[in-house]
Amino acid sequence: MKIIFLLIGISLIVALGFLFAFLWAVRSGQYEDEYTPSVRILFDQQTKNTSDD
Repeated sequence: MKIIFLLIGISLIVALGFLFAFLWAVRSGQYEDEYTPSVRILFDQQTKNTSDD
């Protein structure tokens, strides 16, 4: 029975860690740019050719 309480405690700590990471990402502006990712695929990307053939 002690192991169940230990696992519940560890899972709560991990869940709080993920919640903290999510809130940090939201507050730092990770989700503010909603337009660019949707149109990025429409633009041609020039790749560098690094082969010396």
